[in-house]
Amino acid sequence: MLVVCHTGDQSVSLSATHPVQFDGKSNGELPEASLSLWTKATCRERVKNRMEITAIKAFSDNYIWMIKNKNDSSVVIVDPGDAKPVVDILRKQKLTLSAILITHWHADHIGGVSKLCQLADIPVIGPDQHIPEVTQAVTEGDTVSVAGHNFRVIEVPGHTLDHVAYFCADSPQSPLLFSGDTLFVAGCGRIFEGSHSQMYESLQKLAVLPTDTHVYCAHEYTAANLAFATAVEPNNEAIRQLSDEVDHKCSQGIPTVPSTLQQELATNPFLRTDQAEVILSAKQRAVDANSPAAVFASLRQWKDNF
Repeated sequence: MLVVCHTGDQSVSLSATHPVQFDGKSNGELPEASLSLWTKATCRERVKNRMEITAIKAFSDNYIWMIKNKNDSSVVIVDPGDAKPVVDILRKQKLTLSAILITHWHADHIGGVSKLCQLADIPVIGPDQHIPEVTQAVTEGDTVSVAGHNFRVIEVPGHTLDHVAYFCADSPQSPLLFSGDTLFVAGCGRIFEGSHSQMYESLQKLAVLPTDTHVYCAHEYTAANLAFATAVEPNNEAIRQLSDEVDHKCSQGIPTVPSTLQQELATNPFLRTDQAEVILSAKQRAVDANSPAAVFASLRQWKDNF
């Protein structure tokens, strides 16, 4: 087990036994059923004095997020693609499931919902397309109150047409965002249902959130994403520094999530489509990349085959 506790901008590794190897799959790909569960490593970040966020690893590279008030045994689960690792931690820590948040309908995000709903009569909150277990459908601008905090729903179509993100601004330490498969550390999700313009606009919605927002994405794709970011911006020192940090974390089995929006604005090529070196790289792939949206489309198509 690996536990990483974060306080503000600092993190301390408490223990590391069973390092995790990451496979660097392309953004947003669905895991095959045959993939084994990850080592049960977790990372925790204290939000406020009474709230913790724990990453439960599943499949080959998924993060299932658990939100818990420090002095309460009830928890909220985000994107439970598999019920087993969630049930294991609930039983081990004697926790009670109180709600489920869903970002989109892909199987690696909802596969465990039905079994978890057998544990208790709980609200299942998310988009209502393709998810029969949803009891509270949400759309742009809705507010969801769970775990003692308010989360604003942001519609972010692109990866899927129904994709939403959940933004919490009422933490005095730092805001936080559950971005699902829309915004990754140094990357973004593949476009399966939406269009390049939709995904570009969705990312722009997230880019204007407070820069100290902690970003909790749903996959460990950081190393592969940074390899692409380096190809796009080989002279970006922030990318080089982050790559060194990520290489070290991955070698130790330490999760690279969460990120911060400030870090993403400095290193994520999909949020840097107005930067000269990014534009130049995009135009080498598509000569008509004459706007930030067109630059994004060129980059996403490049990344699809990177």
